[in-house]
Amino acid sequence: MKSIFRPLILTAMAFAIATPLAAQEEPASAPAPAATETPAPSATDAPATETPAAAPTMTPDQYMGNPEYMLDLDLSTGGRVVIQLYPNAAPNHVERVKQLARQGFYDGVKFHRVIDGFMAQTGDPTATGQGGSSLPDLKAEFNDVPHMRGTVSMARAESPDSANSQFFIMLQPRFSLDHRYTVFGRVVSGMQYVDAIQKGEPPAVMSRMVQVSVAADNKPMPPASALVEAQPAPAEVTVDQLNAPLRP
Repeated sequence: MKSIFRPLILTAMAFAIATPLAAQEEPASAPAPAATETPAPSATDAPATETPAAAPTMTPDQYMGNPEYMLDLDLSTGGRVVIQLYPNAAPNHVERVKQLARQGFYDGVKFHRVIDGFMAQTGDPTATGQGGSSLPDLKAEFNDVPHMRGTVSMARAESPDSANSQFFIMLQPRFSLDHRYTVFGRVVSGMQYVDAIQKGEPPAVMSRMVQVSVAADNKPMPPASALVEAQPAPAEVTVDQLNAPLRP
């Protein structure tokens, strides 16, 4: 399995110091940004890059609203997020995400790096920012789709051709990422469930993708009981604290 990374996404601080996708605002290595700015994606021991045959160009009429190019993310934050995929902009990345979704690879995977006002990163089954699928890395498909709120982009390591399975969803626009990360879709429904994802690097309690599926496969949402965040264990109360006199 290849090492993944934190996406290269710069934070405001990163911009100030002119650091490439910094650790705090860059998707971690596989979309993990750099440590002092927005951590940039860093990949180690990345496998050979996959260079699939060029896919035929599609028109918006062929994929917009087409369930074969819609991705459903059922999140533990309470509901379904629908992503419109862009096969015209990043055909190979779209096919990779669909392939992994249909294999059940993303089911149960956590959001391991979530920066308030920036992005939410997931797609690593190890939840460390260093994991990915056993498939070869993909050749970059940088395009003109901007990193707006709701944009879904692939995380990668330092090499442009190191995206594998990790991706991130933009919480706010960050145009400095344009032409540096491969955008392959955008949230068209359920953004409130993305906003509710637990924040942190990593979060104390990690939100997760309970189920990820291609809309054309018509998978029903998991029961409501499954779309609930795990809660941190309550602090232990000692006997002395229980017996302490009440203060007026």
